[in-house]
Amino acid sequence: MLPRVTDSAMSGTDLDDVLLAVEKAPPVDAVEAVTRTIGRNLDAEWVSFLVADMSGRALVRLVHIAVGEVSGGRRQGQDVAQVMTFDGGPQEQALRAQQVLVQPVGDRFVVRAPVTQRGEAIGLLELALPAAPSEATVQQVSRAAHTLAFVVIANRRHTDLFEWGQRTTPFTLAAEIQRRLLPEAFTCEADSFTLSAWLEPAASIGGDTFDYSLARDQLHLSITDAVGHGVHSALTATLCVSGLRNARRRGASLLEQAQAANQAIIDNRPGGSLFATGLLGRLHLATGLLDVVNAGHPAPLLVRGGAVSPVALAVNRPFGVLADRSYRADQLRLLPGDRLVLLTDGMLERGAAGLDLPARLRELTTLHPREVVRVLGDLVLEIAGPALPDDACLLILDWYGGHGHTRSTAAGADPERASAAAPSRSPSPRAEP
Repeated sequence: MLPRVTDSAMSGTDLDDVLLAVEKAPPVDAVEAVTRTIGRNLDAEWVSFLVADMSGRALVRLVHIAVGEVSGGRRQGQDVAQVMTFDGGPQEQALRAQQVLVQPVGDRFVVRAPVTQRGEAIGLLELALPAAPSEATVQQVSRAAHTLAFVVIANRRHTDLFEWGQRTTPFTLAAEIQRRLLPEAFTCEADSFTLSAWLEPAASIGGDTFDYSLARDQLHLSITDAVGHGVHSALTATLCVSGLRNARRRGASLLEQAQAANQAIIDNRPGGSLFATGLLGRLHLATGLLDVVNAGHPAPLLVRGGAVSPVALAVNRPFGVLADRSYRADQLRLLPGDRLVLLTDGMLERGAAGLDLPARLRELTTLHPREVVRVLGDLVLEIAGPALPDDACLLILDWYGGHGHTRSTAAGADPERASAAAPSRSPSPRAEP
């Protein structure tokens, strides 16, 4: 009978120990300090932290604690980033299904635990134990991985290390500018909804953005598309998103936010006639009532009861076109089980027009929005790539109702919402910057 690691092996690791180790270490060493503590208390042979690559198609090993030097991979000084491309194996399965997996490898047991916070899959904690772990130990590793998510979130504010590791493709200047416009987390789980968004190509974007902000009783969300490409498009997007955020943070109404974005572009854009289209939404979390403004943008899609249909909205002028004309808002009431899909024209036009989006959305109803946006991103690259002629952006909102109830969560994710298994698909071509 195989020996087992008991939960007593983790008895010395508590939150105070973790916080002390993190504060003592420089930001670039904070994750290593935590993983080293975990490994020491479990008598692990090695411990690794793998951060999710920005493409969504790989993990990148940033911290590896073992005897000897780490070979291969990209290097920056003493730091090494090793890309582990998704291949359907246990690393991908653990991350996508948000489950801790234990795999016997020779005379060791490799434990892989997702590092997740509010549904955002930050990466994977991976360690090798000399004996089969008990269920209690598996749960403690899972909790340690959840703690590690907060360590990463707190320390990536102070260093480029994590973002350097995630960038397996060099960014263009336009992408660098526009990356700062996107929210820190692309996924958010709450009581009444799950939201996830994605943007292709990640390294050479030039106009598309998405945003969201969760208030006490409201969810603000938007998707925008600045015309053109390159730096001029990124600067137009900057004016648009900054105008929206500034108005929202001043407590402005949805219509006032739209007008603020419009005026920001008109008053500050460089020479030329650049503008942006967009969809702005404000969801009342207690009722599911969504106020929405369509500023010359493609209509959102509603997945309800197995059917997919565009949402008919009044179409206002784009942002940055006319200064004196007011905007008009529509309302849509979401029902529990609804999925709302916001997208840019890069998902619909040119080569991407070959994608039967309604059919694909019907096929993917059982997957978490985090997986759906990436599957659809892969499909767009397969059909219209590898170099997309236009950005392709998606924001998916699943509505459950029940605002104010306690969210069911285990180590940073709701197990009832996670995909049952990783979607089966072949590797997609990588978009060129």
